[in-house]
Amino acid sequence: MRAEHVLRRDRPLLLSPDEQRPPPPRRPLCYKRVVKSALVTGGSAGIGLAIARMLREEGYELTLVARRPDKLSAAAEEVGAEPVAANVAQAEDCVRAVAAHAERWGGMDVLVNCAGLGVGGPLADQDTKRIDLQLDVNLRGTMLVTRESLPMLRASRGFIVNVASIAGTIPTPGLAVYGATKAAMISLTNSLNREEAEHGIRATAICPAFVATDMTDWTGISRDEMIQPEDVAEIVRTLLHLSLPARVPQIVIERVGDSV
Repeated sequence: MRAEHVLRRDRPLLLSPDEQRPPPPRRPLCYKRVVKSALVTGGSAGIGLAIARMLREEGYELTLVARRPDKLSAAAEEVGAEPVAANVAQAEDCVRAVAAHAERWGGMDVLVNCAGLGVGGPLADQDTKRIDLQLDVNLRGTMLVTRESLPMLRASRGFIVNVASIAGTIPTPGLAVYGATKAAMISLTNSLNREEAEHGIRATAICPAFVATDMTDWTGISRDEMIQPEDVAEIVRTLLHLSLPARVPQIVIERVGDSV
């Protein structure tokens, strides 16, 4: 055998400079956010609290936002949430609430806009202060909280729940201003679905008839004959389990016995 064809086991195999390659660079360690989190406005009672309880059962960390610190503290303690006392009628409070959630949880997967109020009476009897209050809480607050949350929801391809009302889908004499704000929430939801589709964000407007909460005590209808807050929460639970391509822009919940 010719000498140049002998591979000596006691000598290393040398490569030409062209054949030598540096070792591949080490990949930096990446830590994926594993905490699922949700922010719920109007989360201290009623529909908002029912949804918060469901979200906790589903494994979400929570931030509850409400105006009254006493009720907020009790609700947050019950579900193990981060409480943020804020009035969504105030722009700075909307910004502060979302910032507090971001600092605490590092992101957001679900936003529930449930803060709302209604002042009964025909439009002719509504003074400007009452009109502004309903617009600021029901519509403007929803817009501002959503706007501030969008960067985090884009990152997570998250989900938005806007708690509207059946009053936004039908004529509501005596609740004209309230119904108008809820109709605008439904319109906002539909527009968000188009604007944010490329980011994977989905939004649903839930439009129930009378729900058994303090807000509907004026009706004189027994709470047993009303939609229950847990009914709304179970619908939200179902939405969260849909496949990513599935989007439900609006859900109307009628009350048995109503003519609409």
